[in-house]
Amino acid sequence: MSELDAHLLIVDDDERIRDLLKKFLMRNGFLVTAARDAAHARRVLSGLDFDLIVLDVMMPGEDGVSLTKSLRQTHSTPIMLLTARGETEHRIAGLEAGADDYLAKPFEPKELLLRINAILRRMPETTAQDTAPKVLHLGPIRYDIERGEMWQGEELVRLTATESQLMKIFSAQPGEPVSRTKLVEDLGRDRGQAQERAVDVQITRLRRKIEPNPKQPRYLQTVRGAGYMLATD
Repeated sequence: MSELDAHLLIVDDDERIRDLLKKFLMRNGFLVTAARDAAHARRVLSGLDFDLIVLDVMMPGEDGVSLTKSLRQTHSTPIMLLTARGETEHRIAGLEAGADDYLAKPFEPKELLLRINAILRRMPETTAQDTAPKVLHLGPIRYDIERGEMWQGEELVRLTATESQLMKIFSAQPGEPVSRTKLVEDLGRDRGQAQERAVDVQITRLRRKIEPNPKQPRYLQTVRGAGYMLATD
């Protein structure tokens, strides 16, 4: 996907911030739609598909974390949370709800732009191939490496952008551990313990989608002192 043809949804109850973000992102080549709260966002999402949602956490009525959790039941669209809450527990709550990244207010618009582009680059490219697809088998789960798709029987398993990128990283070297530091780098995150903890949260969410018992992982294993490893059948 080219970042320049991406359609973004901005959700923020502050009209001034909403307008500033919309103008800034449009100047940088994006198509942008804005919503003033969660209810408005739901109405917009019922009729349009987006490549990424930029979502404020603190809104009247339904907050951003609750909306993220609800959207994850039906949407795999990447979500970037904007939050004035800098505490670790609030950032983790957003990631556990299904957000792909977060950015604490106040922030530099250029940093938001860089993070948005990083998320969009992580989205899997879908290309037509005449050759047979390469598929990894994880019990009842099938993962099509070339398409970046995960299936359970005839049902498509929805993956977020970050989960898709994690599967791409692990499927490139099944049976070999990947360090948390390497995962942070490959996901385009800044280094540090907080980002490694964020990766742990994403691993936990991914395990819920591929493991019969996420608390005793069979396929996405923790390798003590080495990181995580994808073990296929």
